[in-house]
Amino acid sequence: MDRRHFLKNASTLGVLSPRLLSESWPLQAPGSTQPGTNRADAPNTGTGEIDLSSAVVVAPAALSKRERKAIQVLVEEIERRTAIRLPISETWPALPSPKIVVGSRDALHSLGSLPQDIAAIARPAEPEGYTLRVSSATTPTVAVVGTDKRGVLFGVGGLLRNLRMTYNQIRLSDRLDLTTHPKYPLRGHQLGYRPKTNSYDGWTVEMWDQYIRDLAIFGTNAIELIPPRSDDEPNSPHFWLPPKQMMVEMSRICDVYGLDVWIWYPAMDKDYSDPKTVEFALDEWGQIFEALPRIDAVFVPGGDPGHTEPKVLLALLEKQNRNLRRYHPQATTWISPQGFNPEWMDQFFEILQHEQPAWLAGVVFGPQSYLDLPAFRKRLPKQYPIRFYPDITHSLECQFPVPDWDAAFAYTEGREVINPRPGSYANILRLYLPHTIGFISYSEGCNDDVNKFVCSGLAWDPDVRVLDLLTEYSRYFISDQFAGEFAQGLLALEQNWRAPVISNEGIITTLRQFQAMEDAASPHDLLKWRIQQGLFRAYYDAYVQSRLLKETALERQAMGRLEEVRRLGVNPVPLHIGAAAGISTNELNVNAVLDEAEGILDQASRSLTNPDWRTRILELGEALYQSIRMQLAVERYKAEAVNRGGVLDTLDAPITNIPWLMRRIREIRALPSENDRIGAVVDLLNRTNPGAGGFYDDLGNEARQPHLIRGPGSGKDPEFRASALDGFTYPDAVGDSIPFAWKNWAESLYDEPLEMYYPNLDREIQYRIRVVYAGDSMNKRIRLTATKDIEIHGYIQKPWPIKPLEFDIPQEATSSGDLRLEWRREPGLGGNGRGCQVAEVWLMIKQNVADGAPS
Repeated sequence: MDRRHFLKNASTLGVLSPRLLSESWPLQAPGSTQPGTNRADAPNTGTGEIDLSSAVVVAPAALSKRERKAIQVLVEEIERRTAIRLPISETWPALPSPKIVVGSRDALHSLGSLPQDIAAIARPAEPEGYTLRVSSATTPTVAVVGTDKRGVLFGVGGLLRNLRMTYNQIRLSDRLDLTTHPKYPLRGHQLGYRPKTNSYDGWTVEMWDQYIRDLAIFGTNAIELIPPRSDDEPNSPHFWLPPKQMMVEMSRICDVYGLDVWIWYPAMDKDYSDPKTVEFALDEWGQIFEALPRIDAVFVPGGDPGHTEPKVLLALLEKQNRNLRRYHPQATTWISPQGFNPEWMDQFFEILQHEQPAWLAGVVFGPQSYLDLPAFRKRLPKQYPIRFYPDITHSLECQFPVPDWDAAFAYTEGREVINPRPGSYANILRLYLPHTIGFISYSEGCNDDVNKFVCSGLAWDPDVRVLDLLTEYSRYFISDQFAGEFAQGLLALEQNWRAPVISNEGIITTLRQFQAMEDAASPHDLLKWRIQQGLFRAYYDAYVQSRLLKETALERQAMGRLEEVRRLGVNPVPLHIGAAAGISTNELNVNAVLDEAEGILDQASRSLTNPDWRTRILELGEALYQSIRMQLAVERYKAEAVNRGGVLDTLDAPITNIPWLMRRIREIRALPSENDRIGAVVDLLNRTNPGAGGFYDDLGNEARQPHLIRGPGSGKDPEFRASALDGFTYPDAVGDSIPFAWKNWAESLYDEPLEMYYPNLDREIQYRIRVVYAGDSMNKRIRLTATKDIEIHGYIQKPWPIKPLEFDIPQEATSSGDLRLEWRREPGLGGNGRGCQVAEVWLMIKQNVADGAPS
């Protein structure tokens, strides 16, 4: 294709930034040989590397179909990155060309001409293991020796990840000598072809084949599918095939590569104690079991979706297990007690302890488990293995939320944003996997792509350095040129979320690093969806930060202007000033100030912050739809919902008090008298003021919660079972009707308390508490107690619409000079664990309240 024509098309898709289009691209790719060079005569680089650009792939004739598929993967993926198609030979070539020999140890020995150091390779003892070795012989020879068929495939993946591939050149370290096998036998990912996902429903059979291959190259050995009927719409505007047909194709693809096929099969019908419902389910599931060419296991969640009592659910699954084995005799059945309340959890473990059903292969630990994993393992009979089911795709309202996430990101980037969290998931896998046989992750799209590869790598080798995993990922999927830079960029994107947005100076540094790669990358590299994802996040983070800085400054400026009303209420402006302005004194004293404050706030919407960055985000959003079908907006790209990855729809979502302040200013201006207006403005200015000797905490703002007991934190407690967690409502749930502080909160999960501690209080004074209960679970009741289990209020319904509540603190609760407050939701509810959610707390001296402190 003509290069100028390519650039024109790339610009249309938003792949290249305007400054890149102005540059002239070199015709020769970095690292390539000049036209006419004979690669067979090219010398070694002299840098401890061998040149495999003219190598022959030696594959013994005795290899199985799946081992030959591994050979195909090797040849095709090298050609994709270098334009070199390596020839394949079933016998040892007579010419002294470099060789890559691939197969099991026994198959390679049938060749008879192996170099001594390769012939001496022992058979790897562990399943799925492999050896990679570069021979010290004169002719460069590389061996890929697998323990078994999967070992050959994973060995090919290991070689591909170690190759240095550029246009027309293939290099490899001459010191490579590696024998390895996976620590955990199960390493998989759920890939559901359904409308709810933020990209998968737009994938073709070819795209699925490539993605499953990519995962296998990094050690994944299982893929979990989702049946046509789940907690979702039956159709998607993005479907290329009907769901059942695509499910069959995906099962076939996995079988070709030799990967296990699992099915996540929710039991969603209303009453499985009804024989007719059971008969219907057996027929429906049986049709899927019969249609799929390969099934190795079926996992049925106890909830989300589904809500069936354990004894009834287990009876159904025993029948479904027989149903499954009619078509797949070796397949197994698994269950999770997801969403069970304590009563059902007890029933579940009691059945397993006393009846110990032999048909049940194991139990899954995933989101919405009332027990933590160690307690779960302790109660489960030893013969049942545990499969870990980590949610790697969501950022909030999930199993592993982003710790201490800033509300500005929560309201713009949302629940399913592009979310590389390599450090977090490495920590999570190292904490959880020792209790399990491995994992299959929960995923809703390719937004979590980096997390998938980190999890697969950690389950293979828990001691591997995360940076090494990311460097292999970046070298293989981006380019050898940017392997180190892109790996560091992924780590930097995670750090973008680690501190309050407004003070995180690393965010702009991260953007500059990605822009440097963007400037230096070839057009070919910029078409790769994984670099587009990195660029999208870097620009998005920086744009949100720039908005927050600007809008926070405007909010402070407007509030400073409103401070004039406090003084005007005491010392009215002289008449001659009003006359000079041509308006009445009353208008000058209040309405003019209100107008000025509103004008200041209105600047947030009148002029965009960094419009070039915003334009680039929209370009990259288009590019990601074209390249990998990411649906980043509801109307334009037909995302199922804003919270299903529609982050372009929330790019300009409110992240400060500005919309609420403008609403309040309009309401105050409409009040009937000047005194009313002055009083309302003063109340607005004093909204968070607890009065003399009092204390105020904004529990959704990490910088303003000095009395909140945070707990052990995400490093030790990534599910926040014993730690305070930040929670957020959806931006459109309450609009501009409430202060921003009421849209986010601190919460505790399940039956754990949310705690605050106040030291050094006055023993002689009685205190009063004002509290705002917010949250996404307003139907859950909440209770407040103080030191020594003194009840401040019993279980009450949170008020709707949201409003502050006030209660006296009995003096005995502060008689020691300290005060500990504990909130709890109703016990024993199970489900997602949420409900104990507190947005703001004022601790005030009661006499100050009586004397007219702000209300």
